[in-house]
Amino acid sequence: MSEPSSPVTRSSPLPPADKISSLDTRLIDTTKTLTTEPKGRTGAARILLGRDAIMIYLLLAFVLYASIAIPRFASPVTVGFLLLDVIPVLLIAMPMTLVIITGEIDLSVASIAGLTSALMGVLWASGLDIGLVLAISLFAGVVAGAFNGFLIAVVGLPSLAVTIGTLALYRGLALVVIGDNAVANFPPGLTAFFTSKIGGTGIPTVMIGVVAVALFFGVLLHLTPFGRGLYAIGFSKEAATFVGIRVARAKFWLYVGTGSVSALAGIYWTLRYSSARSDNASGLELTVIAAVLLGGVSIFGGKGSIPGVIAGVLLIGTINFSLRLERISDVVLIIVTGSLLIASVVAPSVFEALQRWRHGRRMHKTLPQVPASGATSATAPGVQERK
Repeated sequence: MSEPSSPVTRSSPLPPADKISSLDTRLIDTTKTLTTEPKGRTGAARILLGRDAIMIYLLLAFVLYASIAIPRFASPVTVGFLLLDVIPVLLIAMPMTLVIITGEIDLSVASIAGLTSALMGVLWASGLDIGLVLAISLFAGVVAGAFNGFLIAVVGLPSLAVTIGTLALYRGLALVVIGDNAVANFPPGLTAFFTSKIGGTGIPTVMIGVVAVALFFGVLLHLTPFGRGLYAIGFSKEAATFVGIRVARAKFWLYVGTGSVSALAGIYWTLRYSSARSDNASGLELTVIAAVLLGGVSIFGGKGSIPGVIAGVLLIGTINFSLRLERISDVVLIIVTGSLLIASVVAPSVFEALQRWRHGRRMHKTLPQVPASGATSATAPGVQERK
C-alpha cells in the first residue's frame, strides 16, 4: 500500500531542474516556509549563536560597559527613564516588524503619532471628555493606517512612495489642526499614571501594556498561520498568492495595525510629557526602522523575529540614553542613529556573503576532483596500458 500523500506535496514527480520555472522554484520554497520550521543550527548552538542571541549579548555588553563608565546609569531611576524613552519606539517597532518582513515599509508612523497628539490637544481644549478624546484619537490612527493600506494593498502603489507622501500629509494635517500651539492641561491623574513606577523597581507601570502589545505581535508572527504567511509573502509574493495566501488583505491589515499602534504611541507621548504639539515624535520613524533592522529583520523581507527586534530597540535606546547622560549633543545622536541604520543593512549582507563563501569552500573540498578535458587519467598500479 502506498503512503498517503501530504497535502503540500505534488502528486506527480517534479520535472528536471533545468525546466523548473522561477515561479515553480519559489513556490516549492514558499511551501517549505509555510510547512516547516526554519532550519540551520540545531539544539544549543542554534539558541546560543543565533542572531537574536547575538543581539542580546551586545545589549548586555553595552549595559555592563555603561554601568561601569557612567556611575548614574546603574540605578532604578535611570532604568525607569530609559524605559520611558524607548516605549514609543518599542510600540511602533512591533507592527513595523511584520510590515518589513513582508517586504514593505511604513515611513508615516511618526507623523501618525504627531497627528494623534494634535487631535488630542484640540479635542481636549474644546471640552470633550478625556475618554472620548482618547477614542477619537485612536480611531484617527486606524483611519490613517487604513488609508496607507488601501493605497498599497488595493491600488498597488509602492509602499515607499506612498508612506513618504503620507509622512508629509499627516504631519501637515497635524499642523493644520493645532497650528503652532501646545495644549498642556491634561488630567493630572492620567499624566501621573503614564510616568508612575511599579513599586521601587523603577519599571514604568505602562510597561505592562507595552509587554502585552509585544506578546500579541510575537504570538501573531511566530505561532499562527497568518504569521507564517507573512514570511512567505516576504520571500515571494507571487508564490504566496499561488498557494492561496491573500496577500492584499494581509498587507491592508498590517497597515491598519501600524496606524493603530502609532496612535497609541502618540497618546503615550502626549500624556507622558503632558503636551500636545504638531511636531511630537518627529524623526521617530528612523529610530524605529534602525531598531527593527538592527534586530535582524531583513530589509528585503522574509526574515526576522520579535525577540531580536526587542533587543535591537533596547540596544539603540540604551546607546542614545547613555550619550544623553554624558551631555552629548543631539547632532551626535542623529549621527549614531544613521550609522546604526547603515550597519544594520550592510552587516547581514556581509554575513550572508561570508556564509556562502564558506559553504562554497566546503563543497569544493568534499566534491571529487574531475580531470580536465584532454588530460590523461592515471593508470592503475599493475595494469599495463594497451598499445
